Amino acid sequence: MRRHGTHRLEAIEDAVQEALLAALEGWGRGGMPERPVAWLQQVAHHRLIDTLRKQHPDAALPDDLASEPELVVTGRQDLPDDLLRMFFLCADEALPVESQLVLALKILCGFSVDEIARRLFTTEANVYKRLQRGREGLRGRMGDLPPIEILQSRAPAVRHIIYLLFNEGYSSARADQLVRRELCEEAIYLGTVLADHPAGDHPETWALLALMAFHAARLEARTDGAGGLLLLEEQDRARWDRGLIERGFEWLARSARGDQFSRYHAEAGIAAEHCRAPTFAGTRWQEVIDLYQILERHEPSPLHILNRAIAVAQLHGPAAGLAIIHELKPPGWLLGYYLWDAVLGELERRAGNLDRARQHLLRALDGAPTDAERSLLRRRLAACEASPPVKAGC
Repeated sequence: MRRHGTHRLEAIEDAVQEALLAALEGWGRGGMPERPVAWLQQVAHHRLIDTLRKQHPDAALPDDLASEPELVVTGRQDLPDDLLRMFFLCADEALPVESQLVLALKILCGFSVDEIARRLFTTEANVYKRLQRGREGLRGRMGDLPPIEILQSRAPAVRHIIYLLFNEGYSSARADQLVRRELCEEAIYLGTVLADHPAGDHPETWALLALMAFHAARLEARTDGAGGLLLLEEQDRARWDRGLIERGFEWLARSARGDQFSRYHAEAGIAAEHCRAPTFAGTRWQEVIDLYQILERHEPSPLHILNRAIAVAQLHGPAAGLAIIHELKPPGWLLGYYLWDAVLGELERRAGNLDRARQHLLRALDGAPTDAERSLLRRRLAACEASPPVKAGC
């Protein structure tokens, strides 16, 4: 993009994809080349030339394509400036916010249209429209990074993109892959790159890093040997990454500088409570409830209320959790979200309302995106046959 310009964005995307496919086919037979990054760049460059020659057979090649590209030799350590340039470029205020997110998630994070639609609670058709508007809006905008003041104003959007990238890794929408560790690691890496840049060295960035570290520390324990989902109360805490948890607390302490507070601070505080608890029963549920209330005031969302209801149910019983949910007037998108029915179904089961529990759990089963989550919901449906109901967490 920096070399060939944003006006060739779609042709560049295609050329890179073709280079990756060529690597997938060729390296499997002949082995990886000595300089894989340079190999990919060179192949993509030549594929881009081929595409433009087919589109304009009688035109001379522009100067940026007539010469061989300057190749990256050493790999990832040379990328931070370009990565940040692209993230900040996608966060340009001239682009609609919806297009900023879609563009970054598609081009920089590699999300599919379906994955983006699930994360943003919208339709695939809307994602395609936003993506096209974003691509059009990018034309002619590549160049040097703008002044630090402008970068700082775009940093919140960059943090949001990194946050969504991590969430897809932590709880993937792919049917056969509940956890995508590589996305979590990439998100944490990008967060550290952002924090090391003057535009991103901000309490919110450090709070986001702490949040991701606390969740990533539990990745190994989230699934069993067969890939099934293990709930928080079922996890072997000995498998949690204590080094990563310690790093999370260090980042959380750095986020306390100044008087800024964000959703990332509240969410990191909640995750910290789970990480510091010696057992599931020993969790300080009142602290968790209080943090969810702060989160609701700071950034209202019915999802935060739903999560608070789960914590209240742990402390005061399922009826108390259901009372909070029944007071909520859920928007249409939430009523169609499988976790809404999954939570209601489990709380109704624990309260002994088995018929209502079955109805909710069946709807949740119909909408659950992954095999692991469907397996968990089937277990809960089977538990509805037990009487009295077996107490289990959400």
